[in-house]
Amino acid sequence: MTGHRLHIVPTVGLLILAVLLATGARGASFTATLDRDTIALGEQATLTLRFDGDAPPNPPQLAEIPGLKSGYVGNQSMNLNINGVASSIVTYTYVVTPAKSGEFTIPIVASDANGNSISATPLKLTVTTVSAPTAAAVNSGNEAAFLKLTFPKPKIYVGESVVAQLDIYLRDDVQNFGNFQLTSSAADGFTPGKIVELQNQRRRLQVGNRIYTIIPLAVPLTAVRTGALTVGPFTASMVIVLPSQNEGGDPFIRQFFNQGEQKSISLATDVADVESLLLPDQNKPAYFSGAIGNFTMTASVGPTNMTVGDPVTVRVQISGHGAMDAIQLPDQSSLQNFKIFPPTTKTEITDQLGLEGKKSFEEIVTPQNADVHEWPQFSFSFFNPDDGKYHTLTEAAVPLTVKAAGTSPMPPIAATKNSAPENQSPQDILPIKENLGTLSQTKIPLVAQPAFLAAQALPVLAFLAVFIWRKRTDSLANNPRLRRQRAVAALVTSGLDDLKRYAAANQPDEFFATLFRLLQEQLGERLDCPASAITENVIDEHPVLSGATIETIDSLRELFQLCNQARYAPVRGTSELNSVAEKFEKTLRELQEVKA
Repeated sequence: MTGHRLHIVPTVGLLILAVLLATGARGASFTATLDRDTIALGEQATLTLRFDGDAPPNPPQLAEIPGLKSGYVGNQSMNLNINGVASSIVTYTYVVTPAKSGEFTIPIVASDANGNSISATPLKLTVTTVSAPTAAAVNSGNEAAFLKLTFPKPKIYVGESVVAQLDIYLRDDVQNFGNFQLTSSAADGFTPGKIVELQNQRRRLQVGNRIYTIIPLAVPLTAVRTGALTVGPFTASMVIVLPSQNEGGDPFIRQFFNQGEQKSISLATDVADVESLLLPDQNKPAYFSGAIGNFTMTASVGPTNMTVGDPVTVRVQISGHGAMDAIQLPDQSSLQNFKIFPPTTKTEITDQLGLEGKKSFEEIVTPQNADVHEWPQFSFSFFNPDDGKYHTLTEAAVPLTVKAAGTSPMPPIAATKNSAPENQSPQDILPIKENLGTLSQTKIPLVAQPAFLAAQALPVLAFLAVFIWRKRTDSLANNPRLRRQRAVAALVTSGLDDLKRYAAANQPDEFFATLFRLLQEQLGERLDCPASAITENVIDEHPVLSGATIETIDSLRELFQLCNQARYAPVRGTSELNSVAEKFEKTLRELQEVKA
């Protein structure tokens, strides 16, 4: 065996040298490859350009292809020197994202280091449409993960809010999962709410011959028109980790003791058909204001003893299940003998989905004359979709005692007990002092002393400070957009420090996870939508970003693509992570200047 090695090694060295010499003689050798030639809509492919020899100093610009988006990820270089012959290998990596299904041809043309045009064989990429797996495929246990949509009922009323459920099924051999993103959420005729995971409701279920872990997601939907509506298909992408199939051994033992293999998959649900109905006109109350759900009401009026023009506070609280935004007080403009001021409103949500809670109204009314004897009966109507009927909640009239406003008589002056006789002149309280004495210098009056003036100013200044603080607190409490802007600003500030720390420690996984979360939070605040719903698609679809510069849009797209490719592209080291962090910080400043 030793003798054979002595003959083989020189032979291999001569072959490598011959290849390098041939490469140097003909300039640059240029090849292009895709990691996959078939992907599903919502997935991404990695394109690699390799230059053996003279490589261009800058990444080649790929041709624009309708339906495909490409973004530069990074490069790697390797220098070789064998027996005095120098050569190099440079690879440029791109991510290719389809916007529609179909077959695409990607032309590959570049320039070498001398500016000469060189080309490689065009690449073929097939993009398939994601569809829900069949029942047979699910029952066979061949699906490592799938997505299922459940709609609560086949018929709803326009304006009614319901909660659909998206269940993520993970087979029992899935070791881990991550990067779950909804790539489309079709809901024709519905206004969707924030999608949240139902807390503490994960469960395991046997489907066919395999055990699956179910992760439930709740999707609030409000019907906005009548007729035949469709929900779905919902499509999503995620990365799962399955046991490696190359390590041998028992599959049950292997799933616990090997690191596994990552696999990017696309998921889709079936379509749910729903019929949306108009609210019935029969028995509709005249003062129905559009509330749909199931509610209770409490009301109070006070004080009940007053003078004409005194304020009376009417408090109404409506609690229950339904769309809280649709709850309004009945019109009271025709109410006689009262002056009614606009009410203040406070809404408290008690569930994750925003459909459970209470809404409180407080309004000030003043009686206009002494003929007022009661605050009239108060009623609130709503439509309950569970029984298909209108319901009216009523609070009885409240008696009031109203006094007329008038002038109070002056109190009589009390006479002295020992009055002087009629003809007797009154005696002075003190005799007039004839000798006034000498004048003396007095101190500065207290009212003119600076310390006294400063002491009197302190309560005024304290009152103004408390007044300004209260105004700012009320403004912040009534401005959820401003609260979110401040919270995101604080999150981004701490996140930038985390990015620099991860870059210095060369931790690319934590770096790109933090970068993607910061992008979602900042874009969500700018676009006024949930951060979890932010994907790269909003860059081209949301109207707010139309006011951003082309450089900002390109930077955002590149940052998203860097995050998506972090698990595919090799790590470049601390310097490149610092470069990405600086680019994000610059893009962040530009994005914050976009008017929301």
